[in-house]
Amino acid sequence: MSKRLTIKDWKEDERPREKMAVLGPESLTDAELTAIIIGSGTRDESAVDVARALIEKHGNCMRTLASASIESLISVKGIGKSKAITLLAAVEMGKRVSSARSKELPEITSSQSAAKIISPLLMDLPYEECWVMYLNRANRLISKNRMSKGGISSTVVDVKLIVKGALEKLASAIILAHNHPSGNAKPGESDKTQTKLLKDAASYFDITLLDHIIIAGDKYFSFADDGII
Repeated sequence: MSKRLTIKDWKEDERPREKMAVLGPESLTDAELTAIIIGSGTRDESAVDVARALIEKHGNCMRTLASASIESLISVKGIGKSKAITLLAAVEMGKRVSSARSKELPEITSSQSAAKIISPLLMDLPYEECWVMYLNRANRLISKNRMSKGGISSTVVDVKLIVKGALEKLASAIILAHNHPSGNAKPGESDKTQTKLLKDAASYFDITLLDHIIIAGDKYFSFADDGII
């Protein structure tokens, strides 16, 4: 009978810890992440094998695994009480980090609150920039990203890139923003056209374009407030 390979026998770039160190945690599968937490397997199975069995036991759903009881976890071969407690502690830590992060995210409730966040980045620029604010379902800001930098009178709105960013961030809504160095906040026809293109493209992915804000010095124009979005 051939000897069963353990994780130590795997190629270095295939081992979960080494893989994570080089490529980051997002590169790992659910089983590999779980294997790092439980630390070891059994005499006959690697930590990844045990982790895979653990996930399968709970419907191949990490959310179900995260809400499992100690009794349910230790029913899987290779998971003792200590490993079960370690897993549940990791889950609880994740919940607390998520909760703290949610509380730290500013809530956008109006064009005024959106302008307050984006205006300092745009109001004094001598050229146009296009920014996007990505929001979660609670209208809390996930991130704000500069999408393009243009000339004195125009900038490019890359619809595909904006929607791609929203999907990657799991955003439910977006707010487009750019500045008018001229000081005139009134939107031009190209502003209206680009807004409609972005709104239509985002809607295909159930993403809402909440507003398009134009910053002009200490003034701003809101497409939503003006009823043209």
